[in-house]
Amino acid sequence: MSRKYLLVLLIALFSANIMADVVKLKADHPDRYVVVKGDTLWDISARFLENPWKWPEIWHVNTQIKNPHLIYPGDVIALTWKDGKPRLEIQRGRQTIKLSPNVRESRIESAIPTIPVDAIRQFMNSNRIVGKDEIDNAAYILSLASDHLIGGEGIEVFVRNRKKEDATSRYEVLRANKPFIDPVSGEEIGYEALYLGDSEMQAEGDPARFMLTQTRREVLKGDRLLPMKDEAIHHYYTPRSPSNQIEGRIISVVDGVNQVGSYQVVAINKGETDGLNSGNVLAIYQTGEQVRDSMNKNEMVKLPNERAGLLMVFRTYERVSYALVMEAIKPIHVLDTVVNP
Repeated sequence: MSRKYLLVLLIALFSANIMADVVKLKADHPDRYVVVKGDTLWDISARFLENPWKWPEIWHVNTQIKNPHLIYPGDVIALTWKDGKPRLEIQRGRQTIKLSPNVRESRIESAIPTIPVDAIRQFMNSNRIVGKDEIDNAAYILSLASDHLIGGEGIEVFVRNRKKEDATSRYEVLRANKPFIDPVSGEEIGYEALYLGDSEMQAEGDPARFMLTQTRREVLKGDRLLPMKDEAIHHYYTPRSPSNQIEGRIISVVDGVNQVGSYQVVAINKGETDGLNSGNVLAIYQTGEQVRDSMNKNEMVKLPNERAGLLMVFRTYERVSYALVMEAIKPIHVLDTVVNP
């Protein structure tokens, strides 16, 4: 191969890689959009971009402006160009404010969030995923006071196996609901612990005395207690592709339906050990059916997987994560594949 030909080939490959990374605008994109209450950053980006999760690549920050990371109803999103590349900017009054996707945990209710926060609010401080040893070795309810058979808010309970090293008196009451099984390896990769309510220790001892401070479901003997985790609800995620190559499966739908649509929560069989983080976006592929080839000795043939939507991870554990379905262009089911977008 001549040097000239090799140089041309390298230039072509380099150019192809650059073009593959270019953010694509939608053919019918507007030039301007006025933000209204109820919008999310994802929704607004979807009006302009083919891949709305790529907005961090064309939105920037102006540190001279108060709250440059936030946008509000009434702000105008304008599509502009710089050095031949598209840019989305906020126009507020006479000033132009450049938007950054940086994560913010401050609760400014009037600013619009990245995603529909109400869709995940109930999952941030409720069910959690635990290891088998963690739930088996957790403190447990020995008995309910005053001969109660079912516990509720305001009822005292007696608890054994509380760890003295626990630096808290506030505990969540949980019940091991079901194991998550990896559909590929067949391994148990975690347990979904069903959230029952909150409790607070009133007196140490063996058993210790606890008060049920609030309950969402009935509490029974044998239910487990784990130290309470106060997890802030993020209003502002930075959507991005995972840094590692991911190929996983949807293993559960939180509300138990058979088909999944937009803004439903699913569990996937990949987590922190696989390099997943909150904000990671994955493409969903509908698993191809097995069909019989009657023209070739009734051989069973698997049809190709088809793109079905997008999800964004919002809560990660060691080997399992919860994610919110952001787009559903085809029916989505348990065992469908999730991969880098």
